[in-house]
Amino acid sequence: MVTDVIRRVAALPGLSTEELRKMWKELCQSEPPAHNKAFLVKRLAYRIQELAHGGVPVQTEQRLERVANDEPEPEKKRPQGERLLPGTRLIREWKGVEHCCTVLDDGFEYQGRRFGSLSAVANFITGTRWNGLLFWGLKK
Repeated sequence: MVTDVIRRVAALPGLSTEELRKMWKELCQSEPPAHNKAFLVKRLAYRIQELAHGGVPVQTEQRLERVANDEPEPEKKRPQGERLLPGTRLIREWKGVEHCCTVLDDGFEYQGRRFGSLSAVANFITGTRWNGLLFWGLKK
């Protein structure tokens, strides 16, 4: 199946504009837009892969719709066990040094600096990308 998809996508640039327009009608069940050949090739390549492997997840479509309509993102709610109360101090030893981070109402404080996430604090400490919950031992 994968090789068939690759073969079909690879053949698109060699087709005439009229052949691409005909393929558009078959795959998209609509009239092709009045764009150039390069546009049709790109969109048909996406459509062939979409039909073979599935489209955009529903959650992604909903988010794109919200962004297109300038609607605010819904607030993400964390499970009760993952919520940290302001004032909570997180302590972690890293490379022989003890690090302490304080939970604030709107972020985190580490060494007098404010951070928007635990991941940002962990990245600051280690110099590499970390999942903040993993770094601070709040998630296995």
